[in-house]
Amino acid sequence: MAIKAILLGKKLRDAKAKLEALKAKDADFEAREAFLAQALEEMTEESTEEERAAVEEDVNALEAEQKAHNDAKAELERTIEGLEKDLAAEEAAQNTDPSPEVPAEEEQRKETKNMNTRDKIFAKMSVQERTALFEREDVKAFLAETRSCIREKRALTNVGLTIPTVLLPLLRENVFEYSKLYKHVSVSPVNGEGRVVIQGTIAEAVWTDCCANLNELDLGFNDMEMGCWRVGGFYAICNANIEDSDIDLAAEIIVALGQGIGLALDKAILYGTGTRMPLGVITRLVQTSQPAGYPATARPWVDLHTSNVKTIASTVTGIDLFRALVIDFAAAKGKYSRGQKVFAMNETTYAKITAAAMSVDAAGAIVAGVNGRMPVVGGIIEVLDFIQDDVIFAGYFDLYKLAERGGQQFASSEHVKFLQDQTVFKGTARYDGGPAIAEGFVVIGIDGATPSASMSFPGDGANTASDILLTSTASVAVGATLALVPTLLPLGTTTEITWSSGTEAKATVSTSGVVTGVATGSSVITAKLANGKTATCTVTVTSA
Repeated sequence: MAIKAILLGKKLRDAKAKLEALKAKDADFEAREAFLAQALEEMTEESTEEERAAVEEDVNALEAEQKAHNDAKAELERTIEGLEKDLAAEEAAQNTDPSPEVPAEEEQRKETKNMNTRDKIFAKMSVQERTALFEREDVKAFLAETRSCIREKRALTNVGLTIPTVLLPLLRENVFEYSKLYKHVSVSPVNGEGRVVIQGTIAEAVWTDCCANLNELDLGFNDMEMGCWRVGGFYAICNANIEDSDIDLAAEIIVALGQGIGLALDKAILYGTGTRMPLGVITRLVQTSQPAGYPATARPWVDLHTSNVKTIASTVTGIDLFRALVIDFAAAKGKYSRGQKVFAMNETTYAKITAAAMSVDAAGAIVAGVNGRMPVVGGIIEVLDFIQDDVIFAGYFDLYKLAERGGQQFASSEHVKFLQDQTVFKGTARYDGGPAIAEGFVVIGIDGATPSASMSFPGDGANTASDILLTSTASVAVGATLALVPTLLPLGTTTEITWSSGTEAKATVSTSGVVTGVATGSSVITAKLANGKTATCTVTVTSA
């Protein structure tokens, strides 16, 4: 099977690259060893115990790092040796020459490009697992039907073709890969009315005599109402992909779905408006009053817009910045959390945090002490580019409840982009959510920044009118009414319309487009969309 040889070759190249990267660090260890040897040589009887202890600590640390470094190199060398043997055996078993129609270099480039895509999806699966996956009858039927609809220039007969259950974990894994926050929040499957039960206030146990009666404790539960919001879209794929393998086609589908859903989830978890999408962390924290319609069965609403939204002055830098972060993070209460702290910021803010944590170690090397974790406070750092500069989201993200409804769907049609020779694949998933315990989060602005809940989301253009049409003329008698009915484009879409009358002394118009004749004459009635598009109708008012 050619694909197995390609996989082994890719693994072999990756392992060799890692080994070379490790070998490149050998010089650093030699330099540190020489530096410490010189430090030991310079030790005298007058050297203090603290100085001796510091050098001894550095020596022990270097020995531990060298051992881990050498062990890693040895492990990679064993891996490379095994991969070379497996690859040689696979190539010998195939015993086939490259097709004379395709130059070997071009074929290798194509295989390398294809493997880059495959590795994103199937890197965690063994060759045997991948082979078994695509030998399953339901997966083979799914991919065969998809390729057939492209090849035969037809739409799928079953428009709601569902991805086989065995492929859904791959889709979810891809969401996991492209969403940096999905793995940190609490994900619950939701059906029916969409209520998620969460624990209420924990009652404190009561001390008493060893043989005395126990006290009954109050155990309360609250719930969160979860709506049904859909996230998704479609991708147009060139029909030339039918020449690729089934694995490539599956990768195209799953990567596209995972990327789109994952990126949308991250932004919603932090900035979601709560309308047709989950409620974001900062959207909840900046609320100054209990929202209308807040469920009576939910946890009591608490005003957090001052206690959990913080700003650190631009004059606070270096170690003082981390002191301030420790104090401000204390506003995030982890009483109901498993204890995993998560910080989210953009690349610019991450760079500032790294610079503030820089120092020089005993070997004279510059170290940052960040490496993906927040110094002093502790916790994982996730970098998300859409976050405001100098703003840090922090807290116990397992206290964010994400409701995940089943039914990820895949369907395709060649009619949408027929002339472009492309087939459109659509993918959707359904989520809702919000901070189950908002007190577990804090948003901190550093360098004097004020955290803002403002965030732009892609417009729902597919369901919002982009143009409007009105009949050019109409008439109405004095004292009578006339309802103007606009035509919105694209057909079937809706949007808010602003109505106005050019001469209200002749005719007025209501917010719903109902014109009332006031006096004989005429008035130009204008209907305007939020995007600025307008339509007009000249209404003539006649005598009664």
